[in-house]
Amino acid sequence: MSKDRAHKVVIAGGGAGGLELAAKLGRKFGPAHVYLVDKASDHIWKPSLHEVAAGTLDIHREGLSYFMLAKDCGFTFLCGEIDGIDRLNKTISLKAMFMPQGEPVFPARHLAYDTLVLAIGSKSNFFGTPGAAEFAIALDSTQQAERFRLKLLHQMAILNQQNAAGAERKLTIAIVGGGATGVELAAELLEACRDAVFYGWEHLNVDRDVRITLLEGSDRILSALPPRLSASARKLLEEKGVVVNTSVRVAQVLPDALVDADGNHYAADLCVWAAGIEAPALLSQLELPVNRMGQLVVDARLRAPDESIYAMGDCAQAPWNEDGRHLPARAQVAHQQADYLLPQLAARIRQVHTHGKPFVFRDYGSLVSIGHSRGVGSLMGVLSGKSWFVEGLLARTMYMSLHLMHHWSVLGPLRTVTVALGRLLLKRGAPRVKLH
Repeated sequence: MSKDRAHKVVIAGGGAGGLELAAKLGRKFGPAHVYLVDKASDHIWKPSLHEVAAGTLDIHREGLSYFMLAKDCGFTFLCGEIDGIDRLNKTISLKAMFMPQGEPVFPARHLAYDTLVLAIGSKSNFFGTPGAAEFAIALDSTQQAERFRLKLLHQMAILNQQNAAGAERKLTIAIVGGGATGVELAAELLEACRDAVFYGWEHLNVDRDVRITLLEGSDRILSALPPRLSASARKLLEEKGVVVNTSVRVAQVLPDALVDADGNHYAADLCVWAAGIEAPALLSQLELPVNRMGQLVVDARLRAPDESIYAMGDCAQAPWNEDGRHLPARAQVAHQQADYLLPQLAARIRQVHTHGKPFVFRDYGSLVSIGHSRGVGSLMGVLSGKSWFVEGLLARTMYMSLHLMHHWSVLGPLRTVTVALGRLLLKRGAPRVKLH
């Protein structure tokens, strides 16, 4: 390629890693070199989606506009869903976008690339469970989280009316999957429901009328984390009133219940599916190696067999160590991969050759939010090599700091401090739970 033409890096996916990479590259090289593509117009940190679903986080207040970020950080943003990737001609195609009323917003487009970074994340894996796709709600996007929130409000309004008329019934919510998303959602929902009764639902008694059941297939929740952390999280959930059932394999989802492999039924007016992930089907169409979850297989430098394509985050299977293990699908991994790819892509834009060292993941531990005042976590001692267990308000505070660190990477220190202070002040004049 001639040095007279700008080397174009296209980042597909504006999640945690993709957006951080676009922002940092954009500040260095500008919009002629750096493009970000996402089907949404606003960015929200994916680990916060359980708060959107519970109504304790308003996406219209907390979301960051990609168009605003593109202007401030110096990259070009294209809003659209990827329809296909032409590796031979090095182009991606975007579907046309329409308003809910059917009016066109953006036409179908094609975008050329010299280097393509796939950061399109993951989606919930229903594992072929009958009825799951029809009757369960996943939390893969803000639209799905908002859909659940509205259904929850509708069910609570009906229950309040029925209680006023003297009826006796419970609102049952089943959460399939005891990983971080399921655990955090269970705790957040109970707090949100208890706060919602202060906004006019005087006939609701959440402790009596709302039942949340968490179903996990393994023998403990948070099975990827240390056993002590799992036990502490389970204790906190049960103290809050969540029913935790482990070693339960969901075999079928019905409109009003779940059925496990042993034939047991669990009532469910609402069902959330948070049991495993898979990569978007787009990757399997590239004629490149993918694993059983559809993730693109990349080498230790995050490169696909096609030398023009990199992949990062949840959509990539990258090696972790010599034992054959692969990197977990965590925001911490995507954040570090964005930092790693920055000098690699900078060299490509400058059109200079670089081998680059393999990506090395440093596990700093895990934190799980269990409501707005509690949390649990394990922190990996970088110097000592030990794992430190934290819980309570300290763990919750550290969990909140992760969100601020993400903002810091995208917005910079001054804007992050300003946004944090502004949101803190706005919360004093806004309802605790979003009801509209």
